[in-house]
Amino acid sequence: MEDARPTQETSDVKERLRDAIKKTAPGTALRHALDMIIAGHLGALICIGDSDNVIDAGDDGFKLDISFTANRLFELSKMDGAIVIDKDLTQILRANYHLNPDPSLPTTETGMRHRTAARMSLLTKATVISVSERRQVVTVYIGGEGHQLKSVPELMSSVNQLLVSMESTRGRLDRALLRLTTLELDNYVTLADITETIYLFEMLTTVSAELESLVLQLGSQGKSIEMQREELLGNTSDDYTLLLRDYARDNSEANAAAIRRELHGTDNADLRSAKGVAELLGYEEMAEDAILRPLGLRTLSNVSVVRKGMADKIVDEFGSLQTLLDNIESNPERLDDVGVKNPSILADSLYRMWGKRA
Repeated sequence: MEDARPTQETSDVKERLRDAIKKTAPGTALRHALDMIIAGHLGALICIGDSDNVIDAGDDGFKLDISFTANRLFELSKMDGAIVIDKDLTQILRANYHLNPDPSLPTTETGMRHRTAARMSLLTKATVISVSERRQVVTVYIGGEGHQLKSVPELMSSVNQLLVSMESTRGRLDRALLRLTTLELDNYVTLADITETIYLFEMLTTVSAELESLVLQLGSQGKSIEMQREELLGNTSDDYTLLLRDYARDNSEANAAAIRRELHGTDNADLRSAKGVAELLGYEEMAEDAILRPLGLRTLSNVSVVRKGMADKIVDEFGSLQTLLDNIESNPERLDDVGVKNPSILADSLYRMWGKRA
């Protein structure tokens, strides 16, 4: 049986890093204290959480057990040694505390404060923050890895670039999906068409994830950015899943989710490979210009009279979008059987999307 511990450990580190980013984001008391430390040209070593193990790894200093405030943390940073705070940032437990982590623990850091911080983050599950007095930067250590905090102007510069990229990609994707709908109704979708559309979905997903990470780092100053991100993302995640179900050999939701995970871990060059995409969809030796027959889940789900869950029933009844089009006028009773109350409206909607009827 495969050992799941490395995966669990990686997930734990990611979750602790996410929590650390939240705690140090602009607008938080901790970030306010760190900004004051930087402005005061001071250095600091701060350990947050896993307090018993942190304390066991040091000695001396002052036992405080006082309420945490930004001003108190700033004032205590004027002393040498580390400051120990509980995981909920409610109590400052120690100040001027001398940490002695195992010197054999591996680290690539050079400065004494940063080496200590990296080793303490390996020895314990604490979030360890090192503020460099000379370079005036803040580094957060989780699991031995350092993550340098960026200033708000630096973050906003990256945000603006990503928003432009996301808006452009969403426009390209919308155009590709409109074209794909027409091709589906014409029953002339090629593997190349699907490959290009999947690539655009992955581009949008990747840019959105990068932007989400920056929003997290911006804290209270990232709310409006998150609103813009969500607006640009819209319902594309649902459309992506439906697209994969439309064309995969196994059209289950579980398989579509598995394909999405595979695609997300695929490098950029392979995402453009029609052969690679075909294999993920469950087909072998398929040519780029091969014709694929869609189920029609995505197209049907975008018709207003098709209620949630009804697209699956229609596809189960007819088997494909083209079969539905062949029968929609000649045998409307079949649509009544699956719960479509207005077959004529559905027909008109599909024909308008096709451009065959005004």
